[in-house]
Amino acid sequence: MTTIVTGGAGFLGSHLVELLEADGQTVHVVRKADCDLTDAQDVAHLFEEVRPERVFHLAAEVGGIGANRDNPGRYWYANLMMGVNILEQARIHGTGKVTMVGTICSYPKFAPIPFREDTLWDGYPEETNAPYGVAKKALLVGAQSYREQYGLNAIVLLPVNLYGPRDNFDLHSSHVIPALIRKMIEAQERGEDAVTLWGDGSPTREFLYVEDCARGLFMADKGYDGADPVNLGTGFEISIKDLAETIAEATGFTGEIIWDTDKPNGQPRRQLDVSRAKERFGFEAEVSFPEGLARTVEWFRANPSQA
Repeated sequence: MTTIVTGGAGFLGSHLVELLEADGQTVHVVRKADCDLTDAQDVAHLFEEVRPERVFHLAAEVGGIGANRDNPGRYWYANLMMGVNILEQARIHGTGKVTMVGTICSYPKFAPIPFREDTLWDGYPEETNAPYGVAKKALLVGAQSYREQYGLNAIVLLPVNLYGPRDNFDLHSSHVIPALIRKMIEAQERGEDAVTLWGDGSPTREFLYVEDCARGLFMADKGYDGADPVNLGTGFEISIKDLAETIAEATGFTGEIIWDTDKPNGQPRRQLDVSRAKERFGFEAEVSFPEGLARTVEWFRANPSQA
């Protein structure tokens, strides 16, 4: 089987590619340097050359709160156009299946806890990541529409915040766990006795270990062919304050944590209802949060230049 993985050299993609290759699939990894997925002609050439039987669309332009605030137009355009081009070329070339990765940033800002897939359209996303979330939500409509009109087997999965080895630790664009790990380890190395974090620590988040997410994508490709979006997560919710204290313990940081309340908090709460993934294709997370966090800290310490 020939499979395209957009973003296959990235954080989640690299773990998924390992699973697919172990399954005996011929994997074509799409890197930004080789193919501009926002360019319809580039994507057409890609499909003509590779003739994939399967596509996993993981590529995205996204970051933390700061990056989302700085790039609303870019994130809306790039994420929308990449997905549109993938769907259209999959239709044209008769691709057997497309697995698209959405985002829980598409959920309404005040969605009831836990987030259930049926509430996805009950409100507007949290403002700081709304352009990204709306673009991804539009791609869900596209996947469902192409299924209805053209018979394209396109599925959409909604992973919660990911973390783990090979994550992006760039403080300008990273998400909260890699940012906190790097800040606290580097503060220790510089002999600093405090770190400053955004917001007041009250928002809650849910996190999924990257290898679990890759396994969820793999299982959905094998066992799910429905039109409904499906959450991928753990169902475990933790406040940013408690997360910061947990990461301080994991990294050995003993200094003060200062909260900059002039900075935004982001969405107030995030916790998923993960029952649909279990019911539809048998997925459950396996790696506990303490174990996954320890592995992530260990990888960062061992790979500072790569991180």
